[in-house]
Amino acid sequence: MAAPQDPNTTCWRVIEQASAGSREDREKFASKYLDVVRAYLSSRWRGTDLLADLDDAVQEVFLECFKQGGVLERIRERRPASFRAFLFGVSRNVARRWEKDAGRERGRHAPLDVDPERLAADEATQSRVFDRAWAQTLFRQAGDLQRERAQAAGEAALRRVELLELRFRDGLPIRAIAARWNHEPAAVHKEYAKAREEFKSALVEVISFHHPGLTGAEIEAKCVDLVTLLQG
Repeated sequence: MAAPQDPNTTCWRVIEQASAGSREDREKFASKYLDVVRAYLSSRWRGTDLLADLDDAVQEVFLECFKQGGVLERIRERRPASFRAFLFGVSRNVARRWEKDAGRERGRHAPLDVDPERLAADEATQSRVFDRAWAQTLFRQAGDLQRERAQAAGEAALRRVELLELRFRDGLPIRAIAARWNHEPAAVHKEYAKAREEFKSALVEVISFHHPGLTGAEIEAKCVDLVTLLQG
């Protein structure tokens, strides 16, 4: 399946507009990646006093991106190979800055339960946490896109979105869904296959948005990687 290659619909285009001061694109950027950043910092700081600063730290990640001379502005002419790696790097740098400040406070006030050395040693684990949150975000965006397309396509397409939700969100087998809908299992299986293809098409478009320029084979590999992350 061919991936859309319109340069005006890639993550880098949104970043360029956001760094240029577009409020709409800044809001779009933040809404797309808020859950990823929050999940990463929540896991990194689990069981520490820094969790009390979670909301402020998440906000600082995006402020770091949007401020004049910030990271988004600096990459307008030099795009990193991976947007995921870019966002992870910004989030990690902000986290380390907060941890360093916490270490300074430890010397002036009551000791905090933050050990910067332990946190640094746990980087590999936290990178996996970020990757899993990234995969969940892309799957959610694909689901949203599939539903948006279904709303335009009509009742049958919306029914297929519901079918996927019953199968994966609620864990119902096809035979149970068929019984609930009073349909023949064979007919529901056929609709299920079509629903999966529609979701795959939406996922390909989402991956193309975040990874412009990939070949069809590379996008297929990304799909497999995302599924593996979610199952791990």
